[in-house]
Amino acid sequence: MNTTALAPSVAPPASTPATQYDAVVIGAGVAGLYQLHRLREMGMTVRAYDAASGVGGTWYWNRYPGARFDSQAEIYQYWFSEELYKSWQPSERFPAQPETERWLNYVADKLDLKKDIQFNTRIASAHYDEAQNRWNITTSQGEHIQAQFLIACCGMLSTPLSDRFPGQANFKGQIYHTGLWPKTPVDFKGKRVAVIGTGATGIQVIQTIAPEVGSLKIFVRTPQYVIPMQNPKYSAEDWARWGAQFHQLKKRVRETFAGFDYDFDAGPWADKTPEERTAVLEKLWADGSLALWLASFPEMFFDEAVSEEVSEFVRVKMRERLKHNPDLCKLLIPTDYGFGTHRVPLENKYLEVYLQPNVETVDCKQTPIERIVPEGIQTADGQVHEVDIIVMAVGFDAGSGALSRIDIRGRDGRSLKDQWSQEIRTAMGLQVHGYPNLFTTGAPLAPSAALCNMTTCLQQQVDWISDCIAHARQQGKTVVEATKAFEDAWVQHHDETAAKTLVVKTDSWYMGSNVDGKPRRLLSYIGGVGNYHAKCDELARTGYPGFDMR
Repeated sequence: MNTTALAPSVAPPASTPATQYDAVVIGAGVAGLYQLHRLREMGMTVRAYDAASGVGGTWYWNRYPGARFDSQAEIYQYWFSEELYKSWQPSERFPAQPETERWLNYVADKLDLKKDIQFNTRIASAHYDEAQNRWNITTSQGEHIQAQFLIACCGMLSTPLSDRFPGQANFKGQIYHTGLWPKTPVDFKGKRVAVIGTGATGIQVIQTIAPEVGSLKIFVRTPQYVIPMQNPKYSAEDWARWGAQFHQLKKRVRETFAGFDYDFDAGPWADKTPEERTAVLEKLWADGSLALWLASFPEMFFDEAVSEEVSEFVRVKMRERLKHNPDLCKLLIPTDYGFGTHRVPLENKYLEVYLQPNVETVDCKQTPIERIVPEGIQTADGQVHEVDIIVMAVGFDAGSGALSRIDIRGRDGRSLKDQWSQEIRTAMGLQVHGYPNLFTTGAPLAPSAALCNMTTCLQQQVDWISDCIAHARQQGKTVVEATKAFEDAWVQHHDETAAKTLVVKTDSWYMGSNVDGKPRRLLSYIGGVGNYHAKCDELARTGYPGFDMR
């Protein structure tokens, strides 16, 4: 089952007239919807394209069992309209996927966006015409479009690694990838089910389907530090209280390290006694959010001794829940990397699943998966694990994958896919030198590639891009392109900032380590959301130095 096979780049017949727009937006998720809204407000002719049959992006495709927010509903929001914020009431602190998809449809309908979105359409190629200063864009159906500006809102986790193991097509049962989940419910009742992967997505699936399966085999390669989610229901009165804080929250999330409403406010680690440090960690643990990771002690990202103490705090909590079972503790509790240097999942009774009598674990470090056979999964020791359903929670080609699967060619015919196969570079995650009038959101080397509440960072990037385009138009310029010198300087700053942290010493999708052959570089800017926003604001204030407008 490979539903992500890419359509070939389709060259339009010479006689095919191109549909003309001022701008084309790729994607109709959180960023794409807002980008479409902003450009329409500026009076531009614009159309958005999405491979899905509806809006939502991540929240359209990832409809697997248990899929839900891990940013609180009060700050996973659009900030351009107080009325829009107050008029939609989330049911709980961390809403599930169906509710989030409904919310994004509500936004699209409220703003009448769908009339300017073409669904069920994948962008196959985009080639820059230097003579006309326009992008020639082709869809997978062969439609030919021309636009002055191309804005990629493709998502940073939107390219599932679906073709992961040899023999998948021969499996007699069903294979489901979490990032390509079907709309029709999957019946797990009484079935022999395998889940491959125990990252944030795999954890949500495992804890959700465990009560109904006949048996469950969990294939574990990389153990994860986890935090129990606290997910209270929200009443109308609760939401009214959050609504009253709209302007404070809007300002706050732009200034913090990770775009949440909490930050590293505990004070320096060295200034506290061991008892005071533990008290801070206990308080944030009890909050049941990502605050323990993103609002405790920043020293855990830099200082190995601090990292070890915080990590051990979490390990103790996990051992208690696993009843100190030595085999499970060894398999499920990390010891070779520090808390927070990988993505930290929130969960609900996930660890307790492993204590069920019908649950079996397979250590994929000791016996890696070799192939999929008709009966199930064959591991390196020759054993065939017979199952009826395989759930693949094996991750994504993060950050760069969504753009690399489009045939994007800039000046002099240069290929973005070829360039990024050698080295992943951007100018602040907003443009790539050599690709005039191509703007990006959620791209590598910006905090929106990870380490950020996504609505905070994506909206900020959309606003910056829109204001930059407006500035160029007001100046009578038709082309905007990041200079090589500016991109070089940003890459150097990004790498120097990352090198000071422990994150670059680990292997995870943050570093591109989950994709064979992918160039190693921290995909997300780790200098802080507030710092990044200040740098972007300064660029706008000073007339966009580093961006050639002509």
